[in-house]
Order: sequence, then C-alpha cells, then structure tokens
Amino acid sequence: MVDSAFGFEKPEHSPGFLLWQTMVMWQRRIKKALDVYDISHAQFVILANALWFETTKQIPTQILIVRSTKLDKMTVSKSLKKLVALGLIKRAEHKDDTRAKSVQLTAGGKSLVSKLVPIVEKIDEDFFGVMSKTNQQSLIKILDNLVSKVEKD
Repeated sequence: MVDSAFGFEKPEHSPGFLLWQTMVMWQRRIKKALDVYDISHAQFVILANALWFETTKQIPTQILIVRSTKLDKMTVSKSLKKLVALGLIKRAEHKDDTRAKSVQLTAGGKSLVSKLVPIVEKIDEDFFGVMSKTNQQSLIKILDNLVSKVEKD
C-alpha cells in the first residue's frame, strides 16, 4: 500500500466528506429557491426560528437564536441587521433582560417566512424522500445524537 496522508482508502469512506457532499447538494437547492426572494439561507433560518419561537410563545433574543441555529454570533448579528434594514425583523428591549434585545418578526417578515417555510420543507421532502421513511427517521436520530454530543464540547 502506498503511503498516504489520508486515513481513508477512498473519500467516500470518510463520514465528514460524505456529510460535506450531502450538505453542499442540499444547500444548493435551498439557495436556488431563496435567491428568488433575495434571502440568504442563514437569514431564512433566523426568520424561521423567530416564527417558531413566536408560535411557541417565546421571545427570542440574538443569543437564543445563536444557540438554536448553531450559527456563529457574527453571522446572526449581520443577518439581523440586514433583516431589520429589509423591514422583516424589528428589535426591541427585552422585557425581562435589559442587556438583551428581543427579535420580532414584522408583518412583512411573518408573511415572507410563512411563504418560504413550505418551499423549504418541500425541498427537504424531495431531497430526503429518496430514502425510506425508516431511514429518514434513523438519519434524524443519528444527527440529533451527534448534535447533542458535539454541542457539549
């Protein structure tokens, strides 16, 4: 066997590389759909999280969005500024924590994200629908387990 810098015989034996390929293919589809609305994937995720928090009667803050989405603080900060400038989000002093700003959807933000969620969910359905429902549920469990374990690091 030839000396190699790689720990795998073939690239497709690397879980990281396979995850990367999957993510790239999935994100390409999402980006194409969101480009029509001039919204980035990160901005969509923030809008969707704000809607989720609103429907569960929670008041999201920037930190809560960072924790929930796993986006880095700078991406969330820049995205929120853009979403405020677009009139899709408003920020106000948090009613319980004066150090934090609450993040709220405007009527326009709620309307847009309510239109986009079914589009993105359809992309997910088509993308992951190539697998059986059993395999989809297994994938969800595996990814959830991975996120929860890595998050503790």
